[in-house]
Amino acid sequence: MTATNGNRKIRYAVVGLGWFAQEAALPSFAHADNSELVALVSDDSTKNEELSKKYGIQHTYSYEEYEDCLASGEVDAVYIALPNHLHCDYTMRAANQAIHVLCEKPMAITEQECEAMIKAANDNNVKLMIAYRLHLEEANLQAVEIVRSKQIGEPRIFNSIFTQQVEEGNIRLRDVTGGGTLYDIGIYCINAARYLFQDEPIEVFAVAANKGEQRFSEVEEMASVILRFPNERLATFTCSFGAASVSTYQIVGTEGDLRVKPAYPWQGELKHYLTINGETQERTFEDHDQLAAEFTYFSDCILEDKDPEPSGTEGLIDVAIIQALYQSIETGQPVQIETRDRHQRPTSEQTIERPPSDDKPDLIHAAAPSGQS
Repeated sequence: MTATNGNRKIRYAVVGLGWFAQEAALPSFAHADNSELVALVSDDSTKNEELSKKYGIQHTYSYEEYEDCLASGEVDAVYIALPNHLHCDYTMRAANQAIHVLCEKPMAITEQECEAMIKAANDNNVKLMIAYRLHLEEANLQAVEIVRSKQIGEPRIFNSIFTQQVEEGNIRLRDVTGGGTLYDIGIYCINAARYLFQDEPIEVFAVAANKGEQRFSEVEEMASVILRFPNERLATFTCSFGAASVSTYQIVGTEGDLRVKPAYPWQGELKHYLTINGETQERTFEDHDQLAAEFTYFSDCILEDKDPEPSGTEGLIDVAIIQALYQSIETGQPVQIETRDRHQRPTSEQTIERPPSDDKPDLIHAAAPSGQS
């Protein structure tokens, strides 16, 4: 896909300046030719001051001044990198001011919030995209093509592990802000199973485990999940905030299998291990700036009036699945899923490659989930 590189650039405000916004999003505007970072929104005045100097940004706002930002005439779109429980409110307020929204995943905490966000975007004729960066990333999109082309035969099994250590006190470990393994990292496994099977699960089952550490007093330490898809296909995964860093998935067909390791990171090389008839081929995909690709794609959708593929519906489906999984954990029973139609899915045509960022920013009042600053 070729981005529009005309004179017009989409002007963004980044809302929320935590670890991921500072480490991944802000530096990526240098490689998004049709996008411009013009404003920052945070209640941390030190972040606003130091980051505005670093990136040459004139406009900074507190959260109380968010409406002023939206009404300023200085921004066309917002990138929302706030805690999960704030996604709905800040998306709807932007949409109601006719500002386009790129919102981090999970889209929201409940299906009702997701539906309200979609309605606000539709009512105000603005674009709403959920930040599924892997829908633009070559290794994952080539995995989709391998499965679709039947190189491994009929796909029958998906399995994934996505784990990391999260330090006590991190926002991902707070229930009130929408923390928990399924919302934060399990969503990647759910979404990968859906785009590889090109289908929606019809039944889910999950169990959670917690060995009693204080840091897991509000959310589960880990969860294991089974998703049943039409045509009797099964997807399983385990995600954890209390284990070593692992990111991998495998899809097994009737004639072969594909393993992607690492599968979900936002930077660094990704690798394929494709085995057919007992012979394994290895392929390495180079590091690219995934956030620059994301901004480029969304800006292109705005400039050319196209609907983003990772739409509000995409975000809604994953949130509905996550809610059903927590219901299963609570009841100890499988939960039926109401199937929603998904007419558009990621394909290799959406691949966007941008050179990796060489900016390794010093973090300001922020730290990675593992606690490294």
